[in-house]
Amino acid sequence: MNEQGSVTVEAILALTAIVLVILLGVAAGRITVASAAVEAAARDAARQASIAHTAAAASTNAETSAHESLKSQGANCAAVTVEVNAKGFSRPVGSPADVSATVSCTVPLADLAFPGLPGAMERRATSTSPLDPYRERRR
Repeated sequence: MNEQGSVTVEAILALTAIVLVILLGVAAGRITVASAAVEAAARDAARQASIAHTAAAASTNAETSAHESLKSQGANCAAVTVEVNAKGFSRPVGSPADVSATVSCTVPLADLAFPGLPGAMERRATSTSPLDPYRERRR
């Protein structure tokens, strides 16, 4: 019996399986790194928003901080959105209030060409930071 061709077929199947496992590992790594980066960016954004004096400055500070945080952590985001809830700035001085920031990152996966994997995946995190109850606030 001639089995010369079966070794080639087995090698191709094994190589394909190895490549698929590697691609799946790369996809999982991207998603994990992006998730951690988005959590940290949301925390940083909320903190920067909480030390602002106005709601408008809070939004600007949060957006800048989130983008810088994601960049410094090497997050590969195709799109980034930052949403700030600055309703706490309308509360009177002396009362407890907070500000929250939600950061979203769209992680590209299309370049991996893994069967069944979506072209992109969104990672989202929200963090809240208290406002100083005795510092002046302006809406």
